[in-house]
Amino acid sequence: MQISRLVPRFRSFSISIFSIFALFVAANLNDTFFVPIAIAKTTVKRVSSVYLPADLPTSGDARIDEIIVRASDRFGVDPRLLHHVIWQESKYQTATKSHAGAQGLMQLMPATAVRFDCRNASDPESNVAAGTRYLRLLLERFEGDVSLALAAYNAGEGNVDKYAGIPPFSETQHYVKSITGRYGSKYHPLLTPEEARINFGLGEEIAQAN
Repeated sequence: MQISRLVPRFRSFSISIFSIFALFVAANLNDTFFVPIAIAKTTVKRVSSVYLPADLPTSGDARIDEIIVRASDRFGVDPRLLHHVIWQESKYQTATKSHAGAQGLMQLMPATAVRFDCRNASDPESNVAAGTRYLRLLLERFEGDVSLALAAYNAGEGNVDKYAGIPPFSETQHYVKSITGRYGSKYHPLLTPEEARINFGLGEEIAQAN
């Protein structure tokens, strides 16, 4: 009689222990598997909001690539040329500073930075915008002649005028030869942003984003 009374109590006790254990396991599984997944989903973000042509060089940094394309669209300069200039100037290192005082991705001299409203030459976006504006001005001045524009970017407009062409400086001559060799063109069309968008294959996403 006493044994039969104890059996239901023992079963109830066993069920309670099993229920507590099951809840404990479920809680830990939830923490282990489900929470990180939820966090991972919330931290996923879009890397780039602009269209990048398939043949465009890359810096290896999506943000820098996007900055270059936006500057290209804004000032009508081929992003491929910008990539080659930036690679030659700084190898995409945003904090680079030369012994002469040139700074950032496009190695702006202090006077050039001031001239083109760049208040922080270490800021990639501001630096590339100012450098692209300057390069566009040089392309216009030298009627789309890439070699002369590059020579002026490296050695100064005055020296190109003085020597009526690429100055006889070994650094400048190497600079021009290196970039034009990679860029593969001696002439750069002088286009409006709308025309450049079509000519350089930038896509409508740029216009919508700007």
